[in-house]
Amino acid sequence: MLKLRPVFFFLLSFVFVLSAKAQKKDSLKIDTNLINNYRIEPHKNALPYRLRPLQVREELIPVTLLDYKVSYWHKSVIFGLNFSQSAFSSNYSAGGVNSVALGSNFEYKAEYNKAPFSYTSDLNLLYGISKNKGQGSRKTNDRIFFDNKVASQLSKHWFFFGSLTFESQFDKGFNYISVDDGPPTTPVLISNLMSPGYLTESVGFEFKPVKYFDLRFGTGTARQTFVLDTTIYHNQPSNYGVAIHHTFKNDLALQVVATIDKDLMANIHINARYSLFVPYQQSLAYVSHRVDAVLAAKVNRLIAVTVNGTFLYDKNTSSRVQGTEGLALGVLYKFP
Repeated sequence: MLKLRPVFFFLLSFVFVLSAKAQKKDSLKIDTNLINNYRIEPHKNALPYRLRPLQVREELIPVTLLDYKVSYWHKSVIFGLNFSQSAFSSNYSAGGVNSVALGSNFEYKAEYNKAPFSYTSDLNLLYGISKNKGQGSRKTNDRIFFDNKVASQLSKHWFFFGSLTFESQFDKGFNYISVDDGPPTTPVLISNLMSPGYLTESVGFEFKPVKYFDLRFGTGTARQTFVLDTTIYHNQPSNYGVAIHHTFKNDLALQVVATIDKDLMANIHINARYSLFVPYQQSLAYVSHRVDAVLAAKVNRLIAVTVNGTFLYDKNTSSRVQGTEGLALGVLYKFP
């Protein structure tokens, strides 16, 4: 107990000394005016510098152009082939005649459009033939149509155009005359290649409000009618407008042509053409009208149902309205 007292006394003295020093520091007086008046100056940069205004300028970077070419041509080809056949046994109770029929059509269309100039070429070929047992082959369809048109744009929907059109047929055409009210057996030649044939030149104005429809007003139109085969039967009125034993006739006229070429639905397409021909040197009785229409409905990529028809009134070929119609199921291919 006596030994711990000196140690305890020493510790008590050490604590007293530390507290005295703490009180001395806390009581130290500091002049706050010196702190307020003291200014801290920023440190100056030893390196000089200049502020420049921001500038944006164009820099041309060399770019390699892609090897693309602009084509102003649009071309399409449509080819159709229809085939039908029927056969009967000799003892078939309902009767019937063995027959084979083949029909074909070919359409080629080319368009060039580079404003204000445009060019359109349209070729349409039709031919069909059938053969019945005991009768030989007979035509069911035959036409050559080739139309070319150049145009220059005058406004948004109006053009000034010039056109050249050729129409004729491939093969001989016959009329089968009956004898003593019997079935028609005797063929009589009534038409042939370039008999008749038509070449039409026209200039005027064209109205085209939409891409698939156009209307031409050929105020200056000339049409040449050819009958090169003078051996054909001349029971046609005025021999297609050409004097008997002559081969050529020229007419000046007003021509109006309307065409439509449009997809009615995703798989149904119509192509129709109406032509009005008003000759200047003849009476209004010789005004002719012609409508040609083809309606194609595709079953799949190759198979299609085709309906074609022609309506014609031309006093130079007949005093009555003429018409033809055909319905076929076959192959129809369009490229592209």
